[in-house]
Amino acid sequence: MLRKLVFIGFSVTLCASAQETTETPLLVKPNLPTLNTPTKEEERPAASNGSVFNEGLARTMSIEIPAPRGLILDRNGRPLAQTKMAYHIALDFTAYNGPIDPKVAATWAQTKIAQANALVNGKETYSDAQLASYYKNRRWLPRRISKIISESKAKGLESKMPEGLSLLPIYQRFYPEKGLAAHLIGYVGAKTVLPTGPINDGDPLFQSVMGKSGFEQIFDQKLTGKPGLNKMIFDKNGEKILNEPIKRPRPGGNVVTTLDLDWQRYAEQVLREDCKRGAFVVIDIQSGEVLVMASRPTFDLNEFIPYITTERYKELQIDPSAPLFGRAFQSSYPPASTFKPVVALAAINNGSIHPDQTFDCPYKIKIGRKWFHNHSEGYEGWVDARRALAKSINPWFYQVGIKTGPQAFLSVARRLGFGSKTGLPLIGEAVGNAPTADYIMKKMGRSTTQGDTANLSIGQGLMLASPLQVAQSMAAIGNGNVLMELQLVRQIQDFHGRVIEAPTFKKRNDLNLSPTALETIHDGMRDVVHASYGTGQRANLGFTTMCGKTGTAQWKDDPKQGLAWFSGFFPYDNPRYAFAAVYEGAPGETVGGGRKAAPMVGRFFLNFKTEIEENLLPAARAMIISEEDGQPIISGDMIPKAIVVEDEEALSTSTIPLPTLGNGEIPVDIPRAIIVEDEEALSGNPAIPTTSQGLTEIPADVPKAIPVIPADRSANKPPLPTVPDEEVIPEAIPVKPEIPGDTPRKPPEIPSDR
Repeated sequence: MLRKLVFIGFSVTLCASAQETTETPLLVKPNLPTLNTPTKEEERPAASNGSVFNEGLARTMSIEIPAPRGLILDRNGRPLAQTKMAYHIALDFTAYNGPIDPKVAATWAQTKIAQANALVNGKETYSDAQLASYYKNRRWLPRRISKIISESKAKGLESKMPEGLSLLPIYQRFYPEKGLAAHLIGYVGAKTVLPTGPINDGDPLFQSVMGKSGFEQIFDQKLTGKPGLNKMIFDKNGEKILNEPIKRPRPGGNVVTTLDLDWQRYAEQVLREDCKRGAFVVIDIQSGEVLVMASRPTFDLNEFIPYITTERYKELQIDPSAPLFGRAFQSSYPPASTFKPVVALAAINNGSIHPDQTFDCPYKIKIGRKWFHNHSEGYEGWVDARRALAKSINPWFYQVGIKTGPQAFLSVARRLGFGSKTGLPLIGEAVGNAPTADYIMKKMGRSTTQGDTANLSIGQGLMLASPLQVAQSMAAIGNGNVLMELQLVRQIQDFHGRVIEAPTFKKRNDLNLSPTALETIHDGMRDVVHASYGTGQRANLGFTTMCGKTGTAQWKDDPKQGLAWFSGFFPYDNPRYAFAAVYEGAPGETVGGGRKAAPMVGRFFLNFKTEIEENLLPAARAMIISEEDGQPIISGDMIPKAIVVEDEEALSTSTIPLPTLGNGEIPVDIPRAIIVEDEEALSGNPAIPTTSQGLTEIPADVPKAIPVIPADRSANKPPLPTVPDEEVIPEAIPVKPEIPGDTPRKPPEIPSDR
């Protein structure tokens, strides 16, 4: 323990105990607090005889000890924001033995300040009037006279401290990942200015902080602890005769986010290396949890601790790349061709077209008095919805959009989350725009024209969305049934790590989309990535079947700037992850979704290939073993899933545990499963066992399979408890979805990069 550190008797180990990471047994949802941002000190009763000219130097006072702030953690309990110990060199007037004269005491204090500056190469200066006032009113408390000093540096200074100087321990906010997810996490700042007048009961020993942006601000009440109180008594000679805690500080609670630190780190690395400005969002389709929300450029949160200079803050504000702007959720971009699946989905869903209906698609179409072009020259011929999506053929969507009607497909867009905030705890989230007829009338001074409809059909014109909204729409299309309520917070914990708030996964609204329409759109988006003529082939992962959609937006005219998009979901058979990536082109730069954004997405997910493959495995189910004979108990309503085995060698190396008897042998009465994809495959290979030669009747003793629904896909999953018992903390059950199936590719054609 450092010598001369503690003036008030509180334990510095308290901070460490508050920063212990804990397991996260349940998923949680916060109740957003009403922020308390006091602007001036509350008046409190003055301590008895607060002047040095009454009753000698005897004083009794109760001093507030600020509490350490709680942690902000990733989904696995790794810190994104934490509190650490730091120090100030402090002036200790109780060591002054000269005359009780503020002017003389100020002169003595100036010599101590010079000594402190020499120790840390500081340049701190204070006027004689400031020092004399402090001696007169607050001489019993340490007066900080240096900038913040790290704990390691403080240890080196301990033995060098002269009489009259001490090390004052404080709590300091620290962001170990610097600029990672900076626009989400936010930063803290000083809550109040330290008092300089006569001491009042409850005056703080050092400055406390409050959230100023991001999660730090939104969850300020959850993260803020309860301050402690320390009682101090000085005799008439100014000697301290009592220094004991009345109430110990209680650390703040922890906020466990849904972010995956490894995924967020790599997403920001991909953005940093592959673009100058952009954003990337990844959502878990089944739960609605946001796993990644990255924006480039970003900024180092630690620059704001304990405060940022006016000059540096202005630099960040006027930087042309806008590092303070969270592009992932605060931007409003034209969604471009990533919006085309919505138009096709609406058209088929409401019967405006049927799934196989084709439209003649020349290079350009005249609508009104204006020509509307395709993104590439050449006659496309008669095209259906799947091919129109895969090749991103504008003339198809011009015609289908007009045939369907703008408010018909914009209504579906609003069901998918366009034109409204997601409901996540975010500051400055963009609303986007899915314009109504009234909005167009007000904005344009006229009703909606066919030209307006054509632009909206390809995600241009008045249509605007953030990358978060585009990713959300892809999660909804992948889900097919509902728009899930997105989640950014898994748990709110108390400072012991016990869960005090937990969310349940719930839908935001039903989609009411036909299975035929969804299947058609999924097929077309699959072909974007996997067909030889698809525009998003550079995102092909190889280990799973992805559904995607490229997009290239006309964003700014002066100077001319473009946007490159790639969004989608995977796997095709049982969608688990949805995503959206945007690449902001530089002025004059030629961009394309297939050339700029799609490779970033492919690079990101390939980096987590092993983890994703494990997450896509079906959920494991326990086998019940009889205590009497060690045999597995198999009832009619509990048939264990078979382990797929290609040969005996594969059996010996399988990483999936086999059910065994007590002696380790595989039970002989568990039949191997025949893998069948459809009726066509059934007639081919593998063969069905027969009762006798020449017959194809299935023998009576071959059990029929009972379909098993993974735990996390159950429609009747019971809600999670919101307030668990303090003594019993339930554990989360890991659940993984089904393995995606292979999907055949279409005949080769020349791809475009749009």
